[in-house]
Amino acid sequence: MKRWGEPPFDAHLPPETVLNQMEMAVIVCDRFSNVIYGNAFARQLFGFGGDDFIGHSVLSLGIAEEDHEQATELARHVLKGNVWEGTFCNMRADGTTVYTRAHAVPLRHPSGAVDGIVIFAREALRSNQREQERYGLLERIGERLGGSLELETTLRRVADTLVPQFADHCFIDLFSGDRLFRRVSRHAAGWEPPPGTWAEVGEPISYPPGHFSAKAMNRRDAILVEDMVQHRFSAPNESSKRLGDEMGITSVISAPLLVRGELLGVMSMALSNLSKRPDPHYDGFDRDLLGAIASRVALAVDNALLFEEERETALAFQKHLLPGERPPRLDGLQIAWRYEPARPLESHGHGIQTQVGGDWYDVIPLSAGRVGLVIGDVEGRGARAAAVMGQLRAALRAFAQDDKPPAEILRELDEWVRTMTRPERMRSGWNSDDLVRPPLVSCTYFVYDAWSRVLEFANAGHDPPLLIVDGEVSELPFESEGAMLGVRAPGVGAEIFFTEETAELKPGATLVLYTDGLIDRRPRDNGDYYSREESRELVRAAVGEAAGGDVEAIARAAYEAVPGDINDDVAIVVIRTAPEELAVEERAFPAEPIMVSEARRMAADAFAAWGMLDEQAELACLLVSEVVTNVVLHATATPASPRRELVLDGPPLVQFNDTDEFGAVAFDEDDWNLGADLGRREPPTKEFRLRLRHGAGAVWVEVFDSDMRLPRIRSAGETDEGGRGLYLVDQLASRWGARPTADGKAVWFELPLTP
Repeated sequence: MKRWGEPPFDAHLPPETVLNQMEMAVIVCDRFSNVIYGNAFARQLFGFGGDDFIGHSVLSLGIAEEDHEQATELARHVLKGNVWEGTFCNMRADGTTVYTRAHAVPLRHPSGAVDGIVIFAREALRSNQREQERYGLLERIGERLGGSLELETTLRRVADTLVPQFADHCFIDLFSGDRLFRRVSRHAAGWEPPPGTWAEVGEPISYPPGHFSAKAMNRRDAILVEDMVQHRFSAPNESSKRLGDEMGITSVISAPLLVRGELLGVMSMALSNLSKRPDPHYDGFDRDLLGAIASRVALAVDNALLFEEERETALAFQKHLLPGERPPRLDGLQIAWRYEPARPLESHGHGIQTQVGGDWYDVIPLSAGRVGLVIGDVEGRGARAAAVMGQLRAALRAFAQDDKPPAEILRELDEWVRTMTRPERMRSGWNSDDLVRPPLVSCTYFVYDAWSRVLEFANAGHDPPLLIVDGEVSELPFESEGAMLGVRAPGVGAEIFFTEETAELKPGATLVLYTDGLIDRRPRDNGDYYSREESRELVRAAVGEAAGGDVEAIARAAYEAVPGDINDDVAIVVIRTAPEELAVEERAFPAEPIMVSEARRMAADAFAAWGMLDEQAELACLLVSEVVTNVVLHATATPASPRRELVLDGPPLVQFNDTDEFGAVAFDEDDWNLGADLGRREPPTKEFRLRLRHGAGAVWVEVFDSDMRLPRIRSAGETDEGGRGLYLVDQLASRWGARPTADGKAVWFELPLTP
């Protein structure tokens, strides 16, 4: 017989048996945070089918990325001999999320040294310390929801947080105006409700009076239905009620989404037979918890809505400041462009930003079928960068109409950017930092003549475009990178120079213009980033493979060349020159009145050869006569020089014996041969050139002369015989103008070709 207090039989249970019977996860790690043991409940809690996590880092238990730093702190703290307690967010193998409450203690050697870490964990709010765990869980949920500024991402994180750990079904409905729309419908085990039963995402929903969701919104408080069997509520429709009965809904909590006194919508959680739980009913503690969660969800949703409103405003703002979706149809060019805003900044340390930036591009029709092309980038992001971009585009368009060389256009644009500096009063008063410096802008301005295939350009600190010729990809060579616009602050005396450069594009050559968002900070799979040169090489390779396609295919290939989300907005412009030559006629004439008829005859022959209609050709010849006559009569006339008298002091150099009838000295050729002594030269004969260009939808006429004065329309009186030539050109041509050239000016006009 056994003595009192002795066990009735010898109990020798191995530790493995005891640990596997525990309803708590037990994880043992070595000093390097590698898992060396995990009991059966650990596999169940973290969703592992076997010992896949043994021998790997503790992070292999599915600890969410935002908790990696916390796990590192746990190991560092416990290895010093301390105890650690906290809440983790874990991603199970099936993709679901579970919050766990962990208690970590040091694993000591008999000598007292710390050999490792023992972690005890269980699902949050399933222990006896629910009130204590509630605060840790709410903090973790707040951090998780605060990690995104996009509404869809925020709502998805809400659903991932609640299903399946706290609910089998999660619904979030938000107001849009006066109507309520379903925005989230998430269910455990991947189950989806049949069509026509519960409202789907995007559909409007209306709760009948007395429904628990309607009560939650009316009372502005969380509503708990502990047992759905004992309470019957009116459903939105009969199909919805029938599906709820079939699913065996046991308990429901509905909480309003309130922020700053405004009702954004309602969030509901429900338990059903989709999962097996020890107690498939909510209680008062769960209602309070969901109410606290709902307040954090409402704040996150409100922030996301405000951010999306700002982002949509900036996108719409930029969309209307940039050219339209379709490029214009221009002679001798195929054009495609693409603009992509970057994803919003979430945790880059810059606050809330829309990522809509100042990338800009434009195609500007110039005189006589020539085209101005620009690609540029304003530093910074958000509405201010977009506003600066819009002002830059408008200013450049205005400067470009003067048809000055690209380098001169950039000089004017740089001066204009410098005027954007303005003083602002700071809280601490005026100081040297009160002057807001002008924005920094990189851009390249091109002028392309499709008839001569000459490309003129000047650069202001922008990346050179890619050039595709006969399938070979290279960069358009820049002699000078140029300084960015706005670098020279007000008061700085240094002059900024922009270099005028010229290149000739072969038939079928392609230029790919892009902004630096295409190649900057593109992420690799390992978390690192591609360098600018690596990204540029990827773009070159992709463009080379797509070189045989159209310009749209090349733009698409360039955008998709570097994998990963873009960190900055991207603008891409692709232009391809025509493979065929465009029709042009040009001839020089002496600047004499009789040449007006010759110029008209040349124009008539060219228009007839091009197949123009008689009415169009007659009108064009009339305007040619007016412009040529204006050049011959005015621009080539030499202004009269004022008469100057030669006054000589002292004795005469030559003895003159004769005077004229007015007492003036009479010069004799024998006395002073001015022609021989002064080398007098006859003025050169002036001439003008007439150039005619034929395009798909218009003809252009240009008249060149050596006079630097630009013509203007003057008001002719009723009895004046002249002065109406340019007025006729202004009234009958679709466009006309004058531009300076290297040795004079060019007067031009455009006439559309109607079928």
